[in-house]
Amino acid sequence: MSTTTLPEVDTRPETTDKTGDDRPDMFHYVKKDRIAESAVLGNMVVALCGETFPVTKSPKPGSPVCPRCKEIFEGLPPGGGDGE
Repeated sequence: MSTTTLPEVDTRPETTDKTGDDRPDMFHYVKKDRIAESAVLGNMVVALCGETFPVTKSPKPGSPVCPRCKEIFEGLPPGGGDGE
């Protein structure tokens, strides 16, 4: 049995050459019950700020948040207060 050394492999993520990244610029606040439905069925959701889009990504801690959505969310009463 002989031992062979494998050639060096570049394992860095390819981030420098990408220009068409599909990550959203920022994440929006959406009603929780609409998120799963949109992710599974592709239905459009409406964010608190009024932007309409299908849910395709999940935010991670530290992800940028839409400032208008955040402002509206912080002004809502605890529990949503809209009866839905």
